[in-house]
Amino acid sequence: MNLKKIALSIILLFIIFMGGVIASVYIYPPKGVMIFEYHRVNDDTVDTDDYSLSREQFQEQLDYFKENNYHTVSMMDFIRAEKYGEELPENPIIITFDDGYEDNYTNMMPMINAMGMKATMFMATNYIGKENYVSWQQLKEMQDNNIEIGSHTANHLPLTEVENLDNEIKLSKLLMEWNGLKTIYFFSYPNGVYTKESIQCLKDNNYLAAVTGDAGYNTFKTDKYLLQRTNVSNYRFGYIGFQWRILKTKILYRLGINQH
Repeated sequence: MNLKKIALSIILLFIIFMGGVIASVYIYPPKGVMIFEYHRVNDDTVDTDDYSLSREQFQEQLDYFKENNYHTVSMMDFIRAEKYGEELPENPIIITFDDGYEDNYTNMMPMINAMGMKATMFMATNYIGKENYVSWQQLKEMQDNNIEIGSHTANHLPLTEVENLDNEIKLSKLLMEWNGLKTIYFFSYPNGVYTKESIQCLKDNNYLAAVTGDAGYNTFKTDKYLLQRTNVSNYRFGYIGFQWRILKTKILYRLGINQH
């Protein structure tokens, strides 16, 4: 058998294998919680920022969740279900936003509330009150309107570049609590980067869980400080790209790739 036939055979076997994997996620859907990572909902930046969705795009995705019987829960809902056996709804998902842009308050929050959904926003605390970011008062209003608030460090630095982790992990939590926010229990790693030391620092400072940038499903066996999360960006192929990202998440989970 020549090399061309060997290569064709390998390709054919790969296609058959992947076809089987894809079929399996439809026939036997994964069980667990998908966490989605967003950043902005802003019509003015959608053409210049890959992390921005228009209000129309975001609404389309919220409609998809509702039409496909997904139900939003908070990070705390998930942790309480794991720790105390509290029941989660069918097909639970968690919608999260990183950084703390002001459009999370002006656009995202009203849209989430109109759908009767929940969301979590992770705040980089030294950005609070700066141009295009939320204010302290807006943060408090968000907590009172089904938007859970977590920490995204103080300065949005990858934790591999931070010498004193307490300055980013501990102080960001304390700053929000000292300014009147409810207790901060959850954390998002900037750029999805974490270390053993940063995980220990989170535990030492009474965080209950943290999210990464690794797509997949979360079960009660998933490391709570390395929760899987699927990034949602302004896809080149629009709505189809969004659906592909969900399918990719299911495939990665089924194959056990980067699952914690």
